[in-house]
This record gives sequence, structure tokens and C-alpha cells, in this order.
Amino acid sequence: MNRSTIILVAMVLGAGLAGGFFLAKMTSTTSEKPAASSQREILYWKAPMDPDYRRDEPGKSPMGMDLVPVYAEEGAGDDAARLVRINPVVQNNIGVRTAPVERSTLHRMIDTIGFVRTNEEETAIVDVRTEGWIETLYVKSPGEEVHKGQALFDLYSRPLVSAQEEYLQAIRIGKETLIRAAKSRLDALGMSGRQIASIKKSGKARRLVRITAPQDGIITMLGVGEGAFVKPGRQIMMLADLSTVWVLAEVFETEANWVRAGQDVKMRLEAMPGRIWPGMVDYIYPSLNASARTLQVRLRFDNPDGALKPDMYTKVRIKTDPQVNVLNIDREALIRTGKSTRVILALDDGQFQPAKVVAGMESNDRVEILEGLTEGETIVVSSQFLIDSEASLKGTTLRMGAPLPAKAISEAKAMGIIKSLMINHGMITIQHEPVADFGWPAMSMDFMTVPQNLEGMTVGDLVHFSVRELADDNGNFVITAIEKMADKKGAEQ
Repeated sequence: MNRSTIILVAMVLGAGLAGGFFLAKMTSTTSEKPAASSQREILYWKAPMDPDYRRDEPGKSPMGMDLVPVYAEEGAGDDAARLVRINPVVQNNIGVRTAPVERSTLHRMIDTIGFVRTNEEETAIVDVRTEGWIETLYVKSPGEEVHKGQALFDLYSRPLVSAQEEYLQAIRIGKETLIRAAKSRLDALGMSGRQIASIKKSGKARRLVRITAPQDGIITMLGVGEGAFVKPGRQIMMLADLSTVWVLAEVFETEANWVRAGQDVKMRLEAMPGRIWPGMVDYIYPSLNASARTLQVRLRFDNPDGALKPDMYTKVRIKTDPQVNVLNIDREALIRTGKSTRVILALDDGQFQPAKVVAGMESNDRVEILEGLTEGETIVVSSQFLIDSEASLKGTTLRMGAPLPAKAISEAKAMGIIKSLMINHGMITIQHEPVADFGWPAMSMDFMTVPQNLEGMTVGDLVHFSVRELADDNGNFVITAIEKMADKKGAEQ
């Protein structure tokens, strides 16, 4: 053989050997796969939308969907059927963050606004106890400052003059019972003990009786003029002592449980920047403002220089008492649906489970947990809504309650255009036409379904779908069947 013949024979032999090697490899691989598959033990078959519906053989679920197998390595217990498993890579892609349940001291400062009011406990009403005329009025207008014992007006009253004469006559007679009776009448008609003593000393009745201020204060109301006729029951003037004032403030219903009488308060006024008034919570009113959902709180402040005037606008900060050793979590972790409040527990091996909780007071970005969690447990604080949707789709049960029924309570058919897709998570957004059976107008809405239903779907597709509401107390809707009507028809429109 020549050299070229030898090379050609070698190439043929090499190709044959290589072909035999790859053929043997493919055969070996092909023969191994069924063997591996045959080793996977199927425990039972379950409905995709109802994990409690199980059969020993393939078939259809009550919703008309194919039953799916559950293998031994996927977990045979109830816990395996009630947990959501998410691959670590997927967790990273959707931004899952977790945090521990902890005990700590919760603080809160409540900032609100208020208005200065007169201290009604330091307010006095000036009245008369007998009819008469005001001969001289010493106070001319509201806002004047007066001091205790200062003359306000002189009153002429015929009944009061007669009572003085009777008192002097009783003294001249010297009968003690008459003297006591006459003196009691003068006291009842409004004369002071000093005025009665002055009459006794002078032996003469006074035509005019001077009415004086019962306390220090500002005239906040003046209802008469000089020469006016007055009688009992008519408020002549009102005095308010402004050495202390009230501030009426409003706190939201969610903050009301933090406020207690005696707590310290700081107040600022825009009219006097830089100055801070210290005060305290004086009283918490028992009724709630139904329209604003606020509770009124009365604050007390000293006002020695009179800088605080009634009706001034103020900003106040209430320093509430710290709550010590409170079980709490990040507020973002809470899932509130209106029907329940829950969190997503992060378990081992990428497993997650919803847990119903009872939330208490909120403090900035933390919230107290009264029931449902224990210290040291780990919860999801980011992307928990995606996991919760997946849990609802799988029929995952709450840790604290009975298994949630995943049976549909109503169903409707609709048509719409796909706006967004998350195939791996079984989430789809559809801009659908009005759905008369549910009373829905035309709108965009998020739905859940099994990922297999979304295979081959793209954004912009016009689809016909069946949707059901789940009786899971979460207000979730799930697509049980979806069919593409025309490729990209929706996008072209």
C-alpha cells in the first residue's frame, strides 16, 4: 500500500470506531433513562388547584384539569403538600429578603396639631342674685385684664337696699335670731362678708353695692353696658385666667392606645419660632370623631407671660411611654387583605408557609405581634406578596388555622389582552372586557394559574379564559383555562 491508501484506511477505521462509541453512548443513555424513571415512586395523584383532592391513578380533577403525580422524593407528608418551595436562584431573582421575629422596646413620638383654648377650670362667670340697674361700669370691653377684688360695676337694687335696712333694724332690736336671718338674706343676695360688716359698723344702708372680680383673669365676655337692667340668670361677664391654658389636639385612631394622661408634651408655634413650651397630657376624651377617625386629647401648658392666646395654632409632640419586651416584626412583612392579617414564614430548604397573625400597636416601621409568631422565627419582608399568591394558588394552608378550602365558589368566562406575564410563577395580567357574572367593568387585573397554562403565551395575545374565585378568604381569582384566540391580534389593535 502506498502512503495515501494507508491514511484513508486509518480515517475510515477511526470514523467507525467513533461512530460505534457515540452509538453505544446514546444507547446506554437511552436505556438508562427509563431505568431512572422507573425508580421514581409515585405516591398519589392530586389536583393542581386542590391538593386535598387525591387519587391512586391518573384522571381529571373536579375542575376538569389533569391530575399531577406526587413522587416520593417530593415529600409524602401533609407538610410537603402545604408548603411552597422556591429555588434559591428564583428567590434571588425576585428579591426575597427575610428577617427574624424579635423582642425589643418600642418607642413612639406622636406629632399632631392643636389649638389654644382657655382653661375652663380657671374660668369664672360674673352674675347677680337680685334684679337691679348697673349705675357704674368699670370694665369697658373684652380683653381687659383684671385682678381678684377689683371693682367691676356698681349695682342699684331695691330688694338689696330693703334687705340691708332689715338687717340694721334687727341689730337695733338686738334679737339674735332676727339678726342671723337678716344676715343670711344679705349673703344670699350676693353681698360679701366685708360689705355686711361695713354696713353694721356704719349703721347705714348702702344705695349702691359694688361687685368685684372673683379671680385674676382676662375679660373674655362682656354682655352689658352702663345703665343696663340685669336680673338673676343673665351672664354679665366672664373671666378667664390665662396663667395656664389648654390645647385641644387630635390623634389618629391607630395612635390612641399610645396616649396616657400625664405624658410629657412639647409644643411649638410658628408665630414664635425657636421657643418650646413643655406641657402634659391632661385628659383624653372618651368619644371618637367618626368622620376623621381621630380622638381628641386635652393638653395643659403653663403660660406665665401670657404669650399663649386663645385660638392660636400650635404643633405638638407627645412623648408616649415605651413598650418594653414587645414581640415585633418589620411592618412591611404584614399582608393585610381586609379579611385577615398574615405573614410568610421562611422555613428550611427554601420552604415557605403563610401564618395568620394578630397585629398590635405600630411604632414607626415596626409592628407588635400579639398572636401567631414566636421569637426567633424567620419571616419574609420583601416579595412576600408573590409567595403568598403562589401559596394561595397551591392551596397552601395557614399555620394557625384549619386548611383553607380551595374550592371555587363562582366562575365566569371572559376575553382580554395579555399585558404582562410571569410564567414561572403562574401570574398573568389581562386587560379584559366587562365580566357581567362578577359585575366587573372593563379593566386590567392580575390573575393566578398553573404555569403550564401560560406556555406559548406572549404579551399582546388576545385570549379567551375561564376565571374562578377561590373560597380561601383572600379574595383571589384563578384562571382555570386559557386559550389564545389569534397570534398578536391584541398587539396589532
